[in-house]
Amino acid sequence: MGKFLALLILASALIAGGGMYYLQVHHFYEEVEPEPGRAVEMTSLVTGEVEPVLYDDFRAIDADSSPIRYRACFTTTMSHAMLTETYEPYDGAVPLTAPAWFDCFDAEALGAALESGEALAFLGERDVLYGIDRVVAIHEDGRGFAWHQINRCGEVVFDGQPAPEGCPEPPGGY
Repeated sequence: MGKFLALLILASALIAGGGMYYLQVHHFYEEVEPEPGRAVEMTSLVTGEVEPVLYDDFRAIDADSSPIRYRACFTTTMSHAMLTETYEPYDGAVPLTAPAWFDCFDAEALGAALESGEALAFLGERDVLYGIDRVVAIHEDGRGFAWHQINRCGEVVFDGQPAPEGCPEPPGGY
């Protein structure tokens, strides 16, 4: 009887673990259909407004379960020189890992490229959701990536503190 119970507990743990893994890595993610002219946008240095960017080969995933699960890959013909003169840079860009099955987005390689200057990070949209910025990074060869990152206002407010000076008032519930 003891062996049966041990096997039952082990089987239950394996099934529960497999289920949790599937839910975290596959189930909640959905492919994002690109909105023509709006799938890739960055904030203009001149106007401060979000503007569409030229892109091809767009792929993206997102999940309703978390505001920072968005990841996107694309290509662009825009040069680094043009980008730096046109769009707002993003300091402190840290790409977040994507599920292994979304193989176009390699956060470690992208992070190394940002550190070495092979890729540059720009503000896609500030507060795409409260406390969350969309960051866009583009390699010299035109490969582009986008993800959501918690900004300085979100870091403080999500920890239960009042919004710091210069931050918008958080929506209800924070």
